[in-house]
Amino acid sequence: MVELYEDERLDYLLNEEIRIIQSPSVFSFSLDAVLLAKFAYMPIQKGNIVDLCTGNGVIPLLLSRRTKGKIIGIEIQERLCDMAKRSVQYNGLEKQIEIIHGDIKEAPKQLGYSKYDVVTCNPPYFPTVSKEEMNKNIHLAVARHEIYCTLEDVIRVSSQLLKQGGKAAFVHRPGRLLDLITLMREHRLEPKRLRFVYPKMGKEANTILVEGIKDGNPDLKVLPPLVVYNDNNEYTDEVKQILYGIIPS
Repeated sequence: MVELYEDERLDYLLNEEIRIIQSPSVFSFSLDAVLLAKFAYMPIQKGNIVDLCTGNGVIPLLLSRRTKGKIIGIEIQERLCDMAKRSVQYNGLEKQIEIIHGDIKEAPKQLGYSKYDVVTCNPPYFPTVSKEEMNKNIHLAVARHEIYCTLEDVIRVSSQLLKQGGKAAFVHRPGRLLDLITLMREHRLEPKRLRFVYPKMGKEANTILVEGIKDGNPDLKVLPPLVVYNDNNEYTDEVKQILYGIIPS
């Protein structure tokens, strides 16, 4: 058994037989992370995967059910890194998942250049942060705002880590789509798949999922839209399948 601190709790990770340590005052994973873990390409039998800005380790834990490859998660916040390590330990996944406390900008030097098959990242979405937000909850401020790394840092590091032909997958906000696409091309990650996520039919998209291939040929496919809630404010069938493995009858 692992020890829980302060207001931490052990939650079931969706429909999986996995438990994850969460804290409402420090970090709880969002739907964005789950969608990214489902969207990203994964080698089934073997491979090397890196998850940048891993938070409490939700994406590596989810990916461990899609691949037998080795997964490394990197997180700069020591408290979140410790939570992720204890979750990995609780689930007995130490042989598959390694959690590293560190700055993603140093990852290529630490882990090696051009060695990895897949990089995933649910990065901070917002470029600025007010002092009030910083003072209120530093953990949430760092997770949401580009305090320790920018979008360009994330994309540059992803490209440096990937082998030629390796894939990088990101989740972000539609307002940063042009920045994302432009930076990916600048850093040799050719955008290949794009999916817009909508809270409900008739609403504007509030999330994007993008995957690129290092040194790939230009050929962007825009996938069908993903709608999260139906008119009854319940998850749509596709989202239920992603979240809980429920296949509509």
